[in-house]
Amino acid sequence: MGDVELISSRSQRVGAARRLARRNFRGKERLFLAEGPQAVREAAGHRETLVELFVTVEAAERYADIVGAARDAGARVHLADESVIADISTTVTPQGLVGVCRFLDRPFAEILAAGPKLVAVLANVRDPGNAGTVLRCADAAGADAVVFTDASVDLYNPKAVRASVGSHFHLPVAVGVPVEQAVAGLRDAGVRVLAADGAGSADLDEELDRGTMGVPTAWLFGNEAWGLPEETRALTDAVVRVPIHGRAESLNLATAAAVCLYASARAQRTAS
Repeated sequence: MGDVELISSRSQRVGAARRLARRNFRGKERLFLAEGPQAVREAAGHRETLVELFVTVEAAERYADIVGAARDAGARVHLADESVIADISTTVTPQGLVGVCRFLDRPFAEILAAGPKLVAVLANVRDPGNAGTVLRCADAAGADAVVFTDASVDLYNPKAVRASVGSHFHLPVAVGVPVEQAVAGLRDAGVRVLAADGAGSADLDEELDRGTMGVPTAWLFGNEAWGLPEETRALTDAVVRVPIHGRAESLNLATAAAVCLYASARAQRTAS
């Protein structure tokens, strides 16, 4: 590929991709960045999602299958030197591939109409790394959907996209849903809504032992620092704590989410 002309850092395409690091520009264009081989591979395999791919010559040779998949998906592929990739990328050590992708979120009504059995609801989760990790946990546990409430971080924040490690492209996600609407809609759809809170009156182990976890369930996960406010907990069917059997003070958000989602997934498989 030595004779191929590289895209210039002054190109309008590079400038437009660079601006996608900002939320207001992402919202205006309904486009976001996916960085690294795993995210770009998933984007290329997701129908009509990958719009453009910026890739170094070295990365194009190393990941020829991803570049081929991007072209097959109809994306414009731009060869770039490392300085251009660094200019577009939001990471300290870019991996040589940056994709521009269309927004993926679905209407909340569409998620409800599909009859979900396991849902993660992020209520006032502000840290993008946590949000992306919870999305990844929900994907791994086989959840049917994730809901980002209107008080939570942007689904397309670059840190959230990186933390999900491709899970953005695997399951339906609704964004901007008021928490009251999320809870009411899920309950009307026959989904039991549980708040995950370290001060909950119900114990996850006891809920499992009683056989109450096998029904369609949505888990509400709150803010990293202060959890769920009382008015939100009051909306749910139960406030459940993950038991701490050792001396740790608490679990972080993503770990607690993984425990709760996997507990529900196992109970639902047993009940089916």
